[in-house]
Amino acid sequence: MSWVNMMGFITHCCKSDRAKLERLRRACIRLSAALLCVGFWGLAGSLAQAQGQAQGQTQGLSQAPAPGGPTGPAPAPTAPAAASPAPSVLEVIELRVERTDGALLLQSSLRLDLGTSIEEALLKGMAIYFVAETEITRDRWYWYDRKVGTATRHFRLAYQPLTRHWRLSVSREPIGAVGPVSSLSQQFESLGEALAAIRRTVNWKVAELADMDPDAKHTLNFKFKLDVSQLPRPFQIAAGSQAEWSLSTQRSLRLTGEPGR
Repeated sequence: MSWVNMMGFITHCCKSDRAKLERLRRACIRLSAALLCVGFWGLAGSLAQAQGQAQGQTQGLSQAPAPGGPTGPAPAPTAPAAASPAPSVLEVIELRVERTDGALLLQSSLRLDLGTSIEEALLKGMAIYFVAETEITRDRWYWYDRKVGTATRHFRLAYQPLTRHWRLSVSREPIGAVGPVSSLSQQFESLGEALAAIRRTVNWKVAELADMDPDAKHTLNFKFKLDVSQLPRPFQIAAGSQAEWSLSTQRSLRLTGEPGR
């Protein structure tokens, strides 16, 4: 019996040891699997961090300024400033008189430059008008100066698209008036040539010397302006509020010597 009991005890111990070894083996397997998982996730994190650093370095290189160039982001290109429209200019440069064959002749020179809007209106087919006026007065110490004589000259400037020429008409009467008006017309190939003919006045008879008192003092008043009243009615309202269309100049000239002789 003792031998049998001994064999039973040994068998029981062997079974118990086998169960412990099996549990130990399973624990080792679980531990190995856990270590593998931890290692895998650590390697994945390291790879992600390395990839992020590589991308950051790439972006930094792409944004880095060129050698010798300015630092910081390049300034955005600015649009060029719109050119301001050219203004109109009108002034008297020269004004003098000559006495020839019993008449008083006026010589004048103007500085006349048309603004952008006026040139555009001309190119669209609208005519513009200028008026030159002279008035000669005799001094009177006891009353207002006496008007001795007046003279007026009207200009009409228009562009003809069919022929591409500029037509300038000159008359002593308003050219825009109803009815036939006797005028002198000229054709020019450019606007500059037409304006040159308006700027300069040569031998304009403004008075008869016989109408002037040789013993009195006289003054000649000269005026030149853009006649807005001759424009189409709707355009008169618009042009009246624009300084570019308000062209007017004047000058007075004291007449010396003996005009009547």
